[in-house]
Order: sequence, then C-alpha cells, then structure tokens
Amino acid sequence: MHYLQKYAQHALDIVFPLRCAGCQANGYILCPVCKTTIRPLTPPLCWHCSHTLSVNGSCQSCHQHFLQLSGLRALGPYQEPLRSYIHQLKYDGNTHLAQPLGQLLALAYRTYGMHADIILPVPLHEQRQRERGYNHAALLARVCASLLGITVREDVLLRRRATSAQVGLKVDERYQNVATAFDCSHAAATNILTARCILVIDDVCTTGATLEACAAPLFAAGALSVWGLVLALT
Repeated sequence: MHYLQKYAQHALDIVFPLRCAGCQANGYILCPVCKTTIRPLTPPLCWHCSHTLSVNGSCQSCHQHFLQLSGLRALGPYQEPLRSYIHQLKYDGNTHLAQPLGQLLALAYRTYGMHADIILPVPLHEQRQRERGYNHAALLARVCASLLGITVREDVLLRRRATSAQVGLKVDERYQNVATAFDCSHAAATNILTARCILVIDDVCTTGATLEACAAPLFAAGALSVWGLVLALT
C-alpha cells in the first residue's frame, strides 16, 4: 500500500507540479525563504518541557503537570506560518511537506544535542489511518530518522483504542481521553526497548497528554529514556 501511494503521488506530481506551501513558488515543497520564516522557541526555556519560563525563572507548565517523559523538545511555537504547514500536512493531504518538516525536526534534534537509539511515531488508530490514508507523524519520523541514521519502527508502539480528537478538550479531559490508549507489541517489549533511548515524534504538543500516554508502555517495557520531539508547542 505504501508503494502504491508513492507511485500515485508521483503521477499526480507530473500532472500538478510542486508549488511552495508558503508562497506558491514553482518547484518547491517549501522554499528556502519560507523556511526561514518559521520562528524558533524563544528562550529562556524549561529544561524539561521546553515551555517559556516566567520572569522569575519558573515553569508554569511543569508546575501544573510535570510530564512523565525524560524531556520534550520542539522546533517552534504553534504559530504562523508553521501552524499552516502542519495543517496542510495533517488535514489537507499535502504529504510532500513531510520532507522539509522532517528535515527541520532532524535539525532540531542536532541543535538540542539529543540522543536516541530508536525513533517511533505517535500511532494513529487503524480506523483513523484508513480514513486519512496515512499517518503524518510516521511520515515525519521516516524523514527525520533517515537523515539522522537512526532506526525508525512503526510496529512497536500501538494505538489499542480509538480516542476522541484532543482539540477542544480541557487539560484533565485530554489526559483521560488518551490514558491507556497506547501499548507495545509483545515482540518489541521483549527484544527492542530494554535499556534503549527512545524518541517519540509527533506534529504538535499542547498539554503533553498524548506523548505521556505513549511513554508509559515504553517505560514499562524497559526503555531507559523516552523523549518527545514535535514540530510545534502550543
């Protein structure tokens, strides 16, 4: 199915040439100028969750809920133009954007000095993936892992039950919505994760509920550390 989608996309590219997702310039997925308009997070940042610290040096996000992750890093804030690019990738079917956005994730990984043995995308439930036709987080993870020379696995972390969309839910509701939604395959739990540093990739992090729910079964399966890396932080 992956190869069929790839060839179908190639055929569409011949009929409809690439245009930059930002300025519509011909021949680009995301042109160099539009890439430079993506703003990074503004320091000072929390060492744990990457949210901006208050004037007294404290992290309100960690004070409200300390993420059960080894740490979280993000490319930038969930603002334009990055917000628009994520929306195009996730909802509008512009899967080409996984390439430049995955490259930017790899750059962020290096900039932050991160280390991982395995990269995992946040999985979609099989019903949601059938409806959408692809997992945007998996597309990003493949590009990022390829550039970093790190193994990416899409069969390790599983979404056992469908959940409601997180958009519009209150903080507590977000955590309840995804609690116990994720699990590890048996083979992964016994052969892959023990004493390994795991990096989980997603597009956007709001409260960290989804990433934390992903981390729980990974830690239970023996992972040494579980970090999150996302395109945008709200």
